[in-house]
Amino acid sequence: MVGTRKSKSGTLASALVSVAGEASDAHAVRLACDLLGPQKGELYIVYVIEVGMGLPVDAEISPAAAKGEQVLKEMEGVARPYKFRTQAELLQSRRTGSAVVQEAMDKEVDAIVLGVDYREQYGAFSLGDTVPYVLKHAGCRVVLWRDPMPVAMPSNGGPA
Repeated sequence: MVGTRKSKSGTLASALVSVAGEASDAHAVRLACDLLGPQKGELYIVYVIEVGMGLPVDAEISPAAAKGEQVLKEMEGVARPYKFRTQAELLQSRRTGSAVVQEAMDKEVDAIVLGVDYREQYGAFSLGDTVPYVLKHAGCRVVLWRDPMPVAMPSNGGPA
């Protein structure tokens, strides 16, 4: 298990943020930056393209790669004012969760930061597949940013 390296101020020295082109991504990047030591931390931002079993894992998927590059560019812009050493990377894997955990282990980060939009599946709140996998398998801290539940609008169009 990887030990947590802390800076002198007690903040984390490195963090990995997994982004997916969702509204919560920018919040997760800012949260990671807030957890890192002032101008000394290392920030890794990853976008994972999930490749189906019908293709080789390293198959070129141009539309997904273009979207991933755009999302990474936007998130680098979110992190830029914090002046951290930032590395953004596009990954391909069968499952996002395993790719995030492996990347965190390879880079020996102190924390993984995940952002999730509020979503429901079959009428109940759902974290999806990635968050539970990362929570179960990560060898470091995991910080979760969940966007608020949407405000339900009554049928007349006014606030609930």
